[in-house]
Amino acid sequence: MSARVLVVDDERLIRWGLCQALKDAGYVPEQAGTVAEALEAIGREMPDLLLLDYKLPDGSGIDVLRSVRKTSPRTPVVMITAHASVGGAVEAMKEGAYDYLGKPFEMDEVTQTVGRALETGHLREVVARSREDARREAALENIFAASPAMHEIVRLIRRIAESEASTILLLGESGVGKGLVARALHFAGLRWERPFMNITCTALPEALLESELFGHEKGSFTDAKAQKKGLFELADGGTVFLDEIGDLSPGMQGKLLRVLEDKAFRRVGGTRDIQVSVRIVAATNKDLAKEVEAGRFRSDLYFRLRVIPIEIPPLRERAEDLMPLAESFVRHFNRELRKNVKGFEEGAAALIKRYAWPGNVRELRNAIERAVLLTDGEMLSILDLPSELRQFKDLPDGGSAAMRLPAGGLVLEEFEREMLVQALARARGNRTRAAQLLGMNRDQIRYRIEKFGLESPRVDGVAGGAAL
Repeated sequence: MSARVLVVDDERLIRWGLCQALKDAGYVPEQAGTVAEALEAIGREMPDLLLLDYKLPDGSGIDVLRSVRKTSPRTPVVMITAHASVGGAVEAMKEGAYDYLGKPFEMDEVTQTVGRALETGHLREVVARSREDARREAALENIFAASPAMHEIVRLIRRIAESEASTILLLGESGVGKGLVARALHFAGLRWERPFMNITCTALPEALLESELFGHEKGSFTDAKAQKKGLFELADGGTVFLDEIGDLSPGMQGKLLRVLEDKAFRRVGGTRDIQVSVRIVAATNKDLAKEVEAGRFRSDLYFRLRVIPIEIPPLRERAEDLMPLAESFVRHFNRELRKNVKGFEEGAAALIKRYAWPGNVRELRNAIERAVLLTDGEMLSILDLPSELRQFKDLPDGGSAAMRLPAGGLVLEEFEREMLVQALARARGNRTRAAQLLGMNRDQIRYRIEKFGLESPRVDGVAGGAAL
């Protein structure tokens, strides 16, 4: 469909010439000779672009420009000014005009400028739609909060997002949804129209990570063939999400501390400080207090990050969220995979509720995606669920029978050790499987194996040193 261009000029001959040139270039031109006529035409239907004279009989083109900016801020406007009206052109650019043309002008120049403006306007529209889609996906309403713990986290996100808080620390096991919370903090706040940039701190070697975060100057190292802006510079006014921050090297910890304290950094190889205004959301599944005690994490950075901590509980501690999440994933993958799964059979739902989900929301999402993809029925059955879940179907309450404290009491550490030995035996020494049986993740079970000295080849008939 051809773009509609409204030509606003008080000189009839100029209007006619511009309309002919635009028609020859494939556009659909309309015309107006006054501010009133222009506003009337815009009121009927907003054009795709305005060619707007600065001086009009009943006012200024700036009046029309301001009206367009209020009702359709992404519609491009090209001002037409006499050479003597440079001040008017400058004013128009400040008010948001895309460009200006000085009289007299060549018609080829006009059509080329219109083409560039429409292309830029289209790209802006695409970016704006993409950002609005991202905002809808990251909306607080998409965080399932049937449990009291998640209700409180959503309340915290809303309050923090609308504040000027510049540093937030997200804590929780792998897969609990720290990335989703980081996006919600950005898109629910005042910075949502600015960039959201994220990086996993373990994804790159230190030298490349520094360049990604802070940018580099041309020639600062062998492959630096041009200047490059880093994530902090690109995110100015927005949010930087640093995932797995507990794994930052000591050198990078010091550089990040400076950004937090001074809101400034230097590109690699640079000599000039660059000031930025960014919200930093950091996330880790590590116990940073213990990392500080062990000397692996700077205490000053830890306390600077922990201004506003948000601890996201594991899925096993918020059972009320489990089935709403599972059902939402069914709806999502129905759309994505073009399926028509209506829900869960009773046995499958019961099994989902029993399982400990050591991989948290990420593991649940992956399990539902696989089930929806592979099922031939309208309801998901036990057979559609992954094998690690199906092994729980004959065990009461997911494999942990209801227990009562013995009358004479017990030694908790001895009980913990015995359960660990039994889990390793049932899992034939496979630590990942044993962790699932106990509702733990790999780090938790590794810690307990070391704690109780079960690292030897065989303990009580168990291959304690089995590979993960």
